[in-house]
Amino acid sequence: MRAIKGSKVVAMLTFAAILVFGSGLGVAAQDVRYNFDRDADFSKYKTYKWVDIPGAQKLADLGDRQFKAAMDAELAKKGLTKVDSDSADLLIGYQTAVQQEQQFNSYGSGYGTGPWRRGVGATGMSTTTTNTIHVGTIDVDMYDAAKKELVWEGMAGRTIDPKAKPDKQQKNLEKAVAKLLKNYPPPQKKK
Repeated sequence: MRAIKGSKVVAMLTFAAILVFGSGLGVAAQDVRYNFDRDADFSKYKTYKWVDIPGAQKLADLGDRQFKAAMDAELAKKGLTKVDSDSADLLIGYQTAVQQEQQFNSYGSGYGTGPWRRGVGATGMSTTTTNTIHVGTIDVDMYDAAKKELVWEGMAGRTIDPKAKPDKQQKNLEKAVAKLLKNYPPPQKKK
């Protein structure tokens, strides 16, 4: 194997960093996942009630109301009715987590060596900056009230940004809830 000169190593590392971190397109995308009890009969769930999960971190009062309003609207589209009585079919609770992550952005000067440029004496510079981004996750749990068992759970990551403007926060919540409940109720298994 031939030895790689120092400037080529720097250029190759810069190119790799640009590919991985440069665009930042995937950083802001919401990550939505869900799971469910395959033996549960979701067609029997018609009503739900909001409950608090003991010890769980929740959104501040205004955010809590906005999130629940977005959930209520989407659940109504799914045929579920919110009730305040203990006769609800489902008990729904949520919790949040806000953490910080470092985002790296690398930009090249446009001159350099690499697999696509083979110039004599070509050199290059790159600049790397870091930003702190808040990654906010909301986890939603749905329990069969009669059986007292978890039947559905979903997680929407990159949803909460306490530093975002109010309109942006609301849009993020609504978008996350729509994505989160897109596959609710889950498809019934074929008998």
